[in-house]
Amino acid sequence: MRFKIFAVLCLLLSFAAHADAPRTFSEAKKVAWKLYAPQSTEFYCGCKYKGNRVDLEACGYVPRKNASRAARIEWEHIVPAWQIGHQRQCWQDGGRKNCSRNDQVYQRAEADLHNLVPSIGEVNGDRSNFSFGWLPEQSGQYGSCLTQIDFKAKKVMPRPSIRGMIARTYFYMSKQYNLRLSKQDRQLYEAWNKTYPPQAWELQRNQRVACVMGHGNEFVGPVNMKACG
Repeated sequence: MRFKIFAVLCLLLSFAAHADAPRTFSEAKKVAWKLYAPQSTEFYCGCKYKGNRVDLEACGYVPRKNASRAARIEWEHIVPAWQIGHQRQCWQDGGRKNCSRNDQVYQRAEADLHNLVPSIGEVNGDRSNFSFGWLPEQSGQYGSCLTQIDFKAKKVMPRPSIRGMIARTYFYMSKQYNLRLSKQDRQLYEAWNKTYPPQAWELQRNQRVACVMGHGNEFVGPVNMKACG
């Protein structure tokens, strides 16, 4: 059911084609609000939202700690900003703010819409810059939400229907911005890419994002730029 709900998200993408690619994260968030349908579904738990407000009760989400943040949508980098920037000189010289102001490669990566998804604010905050991986299956951390976070191990196990997209986003960001993936991460994402191939919603999202960015995620599949119109 949650997969079908998330499919509706991407089938309802409604941003005008051939818009300019955002140059900063601030611009990217503004574009993202238009890129996704006004009433849609967030990424990690499959909860519906309208405007900036999440219908927690309808999807069985129970706030872990921060009910106020859980009730709003935030924009989440699948590949965290820390992973994009921490190996760059700009990060060593002044952290994320310095990179956002002074490093053009980082700016493009931080604003890349292929790497940006709507998320329940609490899950976005809890995820932090933790890596993805397998965790023992549990229930109840966020009510009915299938995404789990192990704070001690600093690991996140996403719900099954988004694992493939996460893998393909990591492959894309790694190639596009020369980000190094560990052998362990690459093996995990190769397994997820194979086990969870692109579905209609992901192909549709890739096409729509391509019309804004000027290129698609090749690991998802080909796009038709002529269709951007």
